[in-house]
Amino acid sequence: MLSQLREIVEKVSRVEDVHLALNILVRETCTALNTECCTIYLANEERQRLELMATQGLIFQGDSIHIRFEEGLVGLVKRSAEPLNLAEASKHPAFKYFPQLGEKVYHSFLGAPIIHRKKVLGVLVIQQKTPRLFNEMEESFLVTLSAQLAVLIAHAQSQGHWSLSSKPAAIQGIAASSGVAIGEFWFDNSQPQLAEVCPASTLDKEREQEWLLVSIEAALADFRRMRKKFDSEINKDALAIFDLFTHLLNDPMLRTDLKKHIERGDRADWALRQVVESYSNRFARMSDVYLRERAQDVRELGQRLLFFLHNSEHELQPVDRPVILVAHELTASLLASIPKEYLLAVVSLEGAANSHAAILSRALGVPAVMGANLNLAEVHGKKGIVDGYTGEIYLEPNKQILREYRNLITEETELHAIVNQELAEPAQTLDKVPVELLLNAGLSADSNIAINSGVDGVGLYRTEIAFLLQHRFPSEEEQWQQYRAILNSYPNQRVVMRTLDIGGDKALPYLPIEEDNPFLGWRGIRFTLDHPDIFLIQVRAMLRASIEHNNLSILLPMISGVRELDDAVRLIEQAYQDVLQFAPQVQRPKIGIMIEVPSMVYLIPVIAKRVDFVSVGTNDLTQYLLAVDRNNSRVADVYESMHPAVMQVLRQIRQQCEKYQLPVCICGELAGDPFGALLLLGLGYRSLSMNTSNVARIKYLIRHSQLSDLQQLAQRALDMSYGDEISQMMRAHFIEHDFAGFVRAGKK
Repeated sequence: MLSQLREIVEKVSRVEDVHLALNILVRETCTALNTECCTIYLANEERQRLELMATQGLIFQGDSIHIRFEEGLVGLVKRSAEPLNLAEASKHPAFKYFPQLGEKVYHSFLGAPIIHRKKVLGVLVIQQKTPRLFNEMEESFLVTLSAQLAVLIAHAQSQGHWSLSSKPAAIQGIAASSGVAIGEFWFDNSQPQLAEVCPASTLDKEREQEWLLVSIEAALADFRRMRKKFDSEINKDALAIFDLFTHLLNDPMLRTDLKKHIERGDRADWALRQVVESYSNRFARMSDVYLRERAQDVRELGQRLLFFLHNSEHELQPVDRPVILVAHELTASLLASIPKEYLLAVVSLEGAANSHAAILSRALGVPAVMGANLNLAEVHGKKGIVDGYTGEIYLEPNKQILREYRNLITEETELHAIVNQELAEPAQTLDKVPVELLLNAGLSADSNIAINSGVDGVGLYRTEIAFLLQHRFPSEEEQWQQYRAILNSYPNQRVVMRTLDIGGDKALPYLPIEEDNPFLGWRGIRFTLDHPDIFLIQVRAMLRASIEHNNLSILLPMISGVRELDDAVRLIEQAYQDVLQFAPQVQRPKIGIMIEVPSMVYLIPVIAKRVDFVSVGTNDLTQYLLAVDRNNSRVADVYESMHPAVMQVLRQIRQQCEKYQLPVCICGELAGDPFGALLLLGLGYRSLSMNTSNVARIKYLIRHSQLSDLQQLAQRALDMSYGDEISQMMRAHFIEHDFAGFVRAGKK
């Protein structure tokens, strides 16, 4: 029976047309189970009914058959979400005879719910004329088949097929840059694709080497041109992608690897593909989302270099009107090629929310959706809607949907203008309680003047990027130059630099680490304490960089015990004494730890006199607290940033820090979430660190909120049992206080 199940699944999966696939499934199921009837019903939640989609054995009258959720045995299976096996179906109290189905002749009934991620999508039924209780093997077969069918149906519905709602079906992607756009979809397929380069050899190696060098120089000039084009439009943090590309193209190791392939006899474009895929795969294997998505940046670099290798004279087809840009893989080069005034939104078939193209989209204020299932040939030239908040895309929407989104665009424009009016004002509540707003910085902490006027410093600067983009550990001098530039950008404000957070989940290209469970492995402070030489070089570079402004604070990641903290502090003191010998003006930096491992929640009384501050990393803390990998789509619904347990532990951390007079900051994503930020204030937090894109909205919410109201909300949240109850409470609060425009933005 297992082989029969496998055959059915294989036959169905080979058919692209879902209608035909369902017809094959019911026919093959009848044969496999030696039964006379098999039927598939799909749920129409809008109309609260099950609709017959495919059958083998039923002969019905009319064009369609509907069974309400509360009716009959099929409705019972839908409501209970459990299989139902009956030898005499008519004797069951829930039985209802439907004359139009022509099923009077069938006595036996076995129904299995079609469930995908807890949602009942429909019901799969087999029936027999003679009374027969299907055995356990047959029941197991049908349950397994319905699980396979659920994946097929869910996939079809995600692409806009088989939607039983009267509303037009949306194509679902990943929301990458907030905002909404209505316009014409535009796609250009004239560019060469790196993935399509085939193995090719050469006899003229010198010509290939020259070909490659000329192309690299052309690409470097192109990146300089694009950086200059964007320089006045977006902040320096987003511009770092072009610096990254330039750095990689100038990297002697990259050039050496390309040269080696050509010396072996590979053609330049084939050598490029192999080297780029090798580099890209290193990032793709990392567990950290931000770093894993750097794999796409490396592929973009290769794609752009391929363009110059082919010496293409034809740039993108000229765009002379506002369009929604659609691409296989959105790149910074592609974004730069279209005038900003003509760029309504961007949609990419590949990529994710933290790719550099997505970062650039956010910096430019262009709505973006990544990972969308679109047929590029069909979409070009059609009118549609891109929702950068939900990741939804509508092709040729009806008048009602268009009207709704036009109203939303108007509201968004008004909201953006309102929140930015107060960006330079102090972050304080209506009752004058001050709140410190800080930045989380990625590749660069540089920001434009508008953002600098709105924040109080840098709450988290990640230092590991410089380590990951090289083929060796960066020298003390190289790190000093980088850190000095960051500290000089905020001369009168505090900059919190996190020491190297590298390890099992972020393996260095030159120090690969393989672990079964990297999130619980050799990472963060565990790695650097095992390599004190690397740690001392980094801390000395930080201290030297801080001499001019003395605005450095050092943050230690992944601390899980007091011994790790003591060992790290000892090494920092050693580095300080080293620098003090030639720079007596250097000051001891403040030292803090990340609270992201639950064990440290209980050790705050012990560490309070050992550190100057703590930063709560809510992303990892939630992950470890709930035992859920936030990057695993199968358990994504279990990861709740406002889970009741998370609320309780955040209250405990704040109370302990207050008791021991220990400054505390929230630097996880919760701080930049409208709901989360206000709850954190209600819990007693007064320092929040977030991405630049969230500053204006969060500041506005703070300035228009009464602390007493937020304290009441936080107390109610602490008494709730479910995370969605907390979300509903916050949504009601936002509507009541005229913050409704932030609800959508906060729930991307």
